[in-house]
Formats: sequence, C-alpha cells, structure tokens
Amino acid sequence: MGWAEITVIGIVGILVFGPDKLPEFARQAGRFVRTVRRMAQDAKDDLGRELGHDLSGLDVKDLDPRQVVRRAILDDMPKPAAPPRQAAPPPTFTPGDRPPVDPEAT
Repeated sequence: MGWAEITVIGIVGILVFGPDKLPEFARQAGRFVRTVRRMAQDAKDDLGRELGHDLSGLDVKDLDPRQVVRRAILDDMPKPAAPPRQAAPPPTFTPGDRPPVDPEAT
C-alpha cells in the first residue's frame, strides 16, 4: 500500500467513525494484527517441534505448488550457453576487386 491508499483509508475512517472513535479502532486493529502474527509464529513453532526440525526459515510461499513446480522445472533446465561470438565484419572492397571464393561453399 502506498501513501495515497493510506490517506484515502484515513479520510474514509474519519468520515465513517468520526475523529473521536478512530484512534480506538486503530489500537484495536493493531492488537488484532499483533495477535494474528503471534498465533502464526506459535503454530509454526509447534509444527517445527512436531516434525523434529527447525522450520524458522520456512516461508509460506515455499509451500505454494506453483512455486514448487516452477523451481523444479528451472532447476532441471540446462544452463544457457554463452552467447555466440560476434562474427568479424565483412571485408570492404574497392571497385574492381574480386571477392574471395570459397570452393567448399559452392
């Protein structure tokens, strides 16, 4: 969210709830977010204890099947070869010069 969206939410909040109740709603929202984060961390810690290894580095995005398939496909793909070298520029001829002939090309 950018500053413009935050400003719009603040203005709508002032219009809907009034300037007197808005600080209390903001405090409640902060407590709610803090509680949800704590619950998610506790669930992750419990899961780590049950599975027997540390999952502190686990990211929810790592569990997305699309990401798992994408990583599996990209890891199995061969690395791209080095880009081809630039060919030497063709020689310039002056009028009356005969171009070279490659007998194997004809």
